Amino acid sequence: MAGFLNALSASLVLLMLMSVGYFMGRAGWMTSVEKKFVSKFIINIAVPCNCITGILNNLHRDDLGEAGIMLVAGTCGVVVTLLVSVGLACLLKLPRERWGVFVAMAGLSNTLFIGIPVCTQLFGEVSMPYIMIYYLGHTAFLQSVGVILIERSGTVAGTRTTVGGFLKTIFTKPPILGVLAAIVLLVLDLRLPAPVMKFSEYISKTVAPLGLIYCGFIIYEVGLKNIRFMRGLPTMLVFRLAIAPVICLTFCNLFGMSGLARNVFVVESALPVVTQVTVMAGAYGADEKYAATGAALSTLGSFISIPILMMLLGG
Repeated sequence: MAGFLNALSASLVLLMLMSVGYFMGRAGWMTSVEKKFVSKFIINIAVPCNCITGILNNLHRDDLGEAGIMLVAGTCGVVVTLLVSVGLACLLKLPRERWGVFVAMAGLSNTLFIGIPVCTQLFGEVSMPYIMIYYLGHTAFLQSVGVILIERSGTVAGTRTTVGGFLKTIFTKPPILGVLAAIVLLVLDLRLPAPVMKFSEYISKTVAPLGLIYCGFIIYEVGLKNIRFMRGLPTMLVFRLAIAPVICLTFCNLFGMSGLARNVFVVESALPVVTQVTVMAGAYGADEKYAATGAALSTLGSFISIPILMMLLGG
């Protein structure tokens, strides 16, 4: 029960932070211009700083072997989640413009904009290394399988995904570069100068509030009155918020993960629809409204599902 009450309290804080973004949109203080700035700042500056401070402050060189096993466990969970999502999309017989969007929504979670604030609020900054390990395995599928699925659901001709293009996309992402830089420093047993670490710590503290403000603004863009259950969305919500964490928990147990690492992975797998799905749907001519509605519904639904999940985990 303590875990449930703690998660309920955390969810209330997160909801209040999201409401700032929503009401800033309503007041006209935040527009698509500010939204773009916030997104670029979080992804390119704040999250890399968060990766460096979170990993260097909470992980040691001796932990790297165990981290590799965790990465494999998380990746296996994402693969199975995506495969089951494909099966569900086939059973639902969704139209082409929604098929790939549904699979991406059901199979991939919001590991950064929602994941970092949720996990740090629930578990503290000590959870950052585990968030980043899960993110490494997850983002590889978002940038490859996710893009391909949505591209094939759209009407706009996209660029064919190649191995070289995929690797370039993955290894030029600032968050991944931040993780890799931190791992190299750990392997070499080096520390960054104190002023650099302090700078990174200050910047990293902006990730949680700005990420939630960003998500709140997206809900404003969709419009609360426009949020409704389209065909397939109830199934997607149940799978994304309830079944996906069960799949992740199964692989965590199979690979011998327990305690904080297991709990962080399970919560990361149970988060709302990843924000990029809506962006990619619009870019490739898929059903953008369907994606935006799914993202909004899953975000709101997570404030109910996460406290329940924490109670079941005994956190």
